[in-house]
Amino acid sequence: MQHHITSLPRPANEPVRNYAPGSNERQSLQQELQRQQQLEIEIPALIGGAQVHTGNSHDVVMPHRHQHRLAVAQMCGKPQVEQAVACAREAWLQWNNRHWEDRVAVFLRAADLLAGPWRDRINAATMLGQSKTCQQAEIDAACEMIDFFRFNCHFMTQIYADQPHSSAGLRNRVEYRALEGFVLAVTPFNFTAIGGNLPVAPALLGNVALWKPASTQLLSAWYTMQVLQEAGLPPGVINLLPGHGADVGDPAIANPQLAGLHFTGSTGTFQHLWRSIGNNISNYRSYPRIVGETGGKDYILALPDADTDMLVTALLRGAFEYQGQKCSAASRAYIPASRWDEVVDKLLAEISKIRMGDPADFSNFMAAVIDAKAFASISGYIEHARNSSDHRILAGGGCDDSVGYFIEPTVVQADQADSKLMLEEIFGPVLTLHRYPDQQLEQLLDTIDETSVYALTGAIITKDRMQAAELCDRLRHTAGNFYINDKPTGAVVGQQPFGGGRASGTNDKAGSIWNLIRWVSPRAIKETFDAPTDWSYPHMRK
Repeated sequence: MQHHITSLPRPANEPVRNYAPGSNERQSLQQELQRQQQLEIEIPALIGGAQVHTGNSHDVVMPHRHQHRLAVAQMCGKPQVEQAVACAREAWLQWNNRHWEDRVAVFLRAADLLAGPWRDRINAATMLGQSKTCQQAEIDAACEMIDFFRFNCHFMTQIYADQPHSSAGLRNRVEYRALEGFVLAVTPFNFTAIGGNLPVAPALLGNVALWKPASTQLLSAWYTMQVLQEAGLPPGVINLLPGHGADVGDPAIANPQLAGLHFTGSTGTFQHLWRSIGNNISNYRSYPRIVGETGGKDYILALPDADTDMLVTALLRGAFEYQGQKCSAASRAYIPASRWDEVVDKLLAEISKIRMGDPADFSNFMAAVIDAKAFASISGYIEHARNSSDHRILAGGGCDDSVGYFIEPTVVQADQADSKLMLEEIFGPVLTLHRYPDQQLEQLLDTIDETSVYALTGAIITKDRMQAAELCDRLRHTAGNFYINDKPTGAVVGQQPFGGGRASGTNDKAGSIWNLIRWVSPRAIKETFDAPTDWSYPHMRK
């Protein structure tokens, strides 16, 4: 029995490496890229700590060189889901009873492994499997996942330390129990860190998880599981289930042991899963917790006094980093008429300098979109703009999937602020600009608020601090993450808790105490030291 009270040091964000020419970190990462490109690995399911081979295979390829196979994954279905639920239930019996320090030790060690010997491996897998540049892989796969693990441990201690007042003669306390059952973690292709965080956050609080990563993120998901195993995660706490959405999701949602859904992905899929949970609500042991972050139609609003260089940089990085495949990516922008020519000329001049290609070439700013389905969808929006009378392509528009799924950084002008490309999430390197009359800013604010079902991120660019404050209030419900004089992407764990409202999700802020508290079920315990022995009250006396 351990008899001590400990505390964790306050975490700090993991420093971001810049991989400058001639640096040791650049050479080390390039060597790991070469090593992984020469491999073809197998990715089995991991159920109860055991590798499971289903015989139903799926090729994991490079998006930027789609004939190059990196791995063959074993895809799961209902039998593997049922096996994983049984293994998770068995693991739950011990895991949720472990002292919090024992659980913390696993994930703090995983963070140190990612910061050290596993850093190149997870970054290279993300670059090759998800077509990210070294900069985008570094801030995601290494730094953000490290931050998730370290900061979540800190936030967990804050939850546990939040205890009620006790009056004289008694003691009150709250026990933060794990949920009864398993959490289904459904994760997207675009962020390795989100893939790791969605099953790990509930597990930190004593829960067990079934993790279904996107099929286009399986390579880095596999390495993430290996890091967790090396860090000492017991078998069955997190079960990796590669598979197509319905094959894994439907039987998991139908299982009476479902205790929670931790989701990041498309709005349609989230709504389908929520609807399925509702249809099964009478079958569950307890009401499942539902936490989800979905899409966005994120905006940048430029004011007439906006700094041109600042605005153009925000547009370029916000719209085209990682090929616009971020739920927070700048997809629509509003430019005042008085500044239109100056801003557009500068923007197009800078776009002409962007290099696109293989992420292993560190001079490239962009790489390929994730797969053929995304390529078809994004190119369809570009084709619509090309054939529409109220849209004009100002830059880019080229699409080529002969070698990889490459789409040029594309800028479109929309005459109408409520046109198709100003309304719908594209999830690709397409930025749509709308020119607004300077004197109609107030009407434009209504347009920004009302023309999108999403409310994830937004940004304003202005030198007027008082007007910035007014617009921040006026646009309060348009974005869960709001930026003043910056791009609307790049939220940092511990600094900008991330999440949006409306159709963008439940706004439970991944990487914060607000998210973690969803994965506990509190029990209030009152212990009376001097209990009454007379049932009557003073007011009853004559």
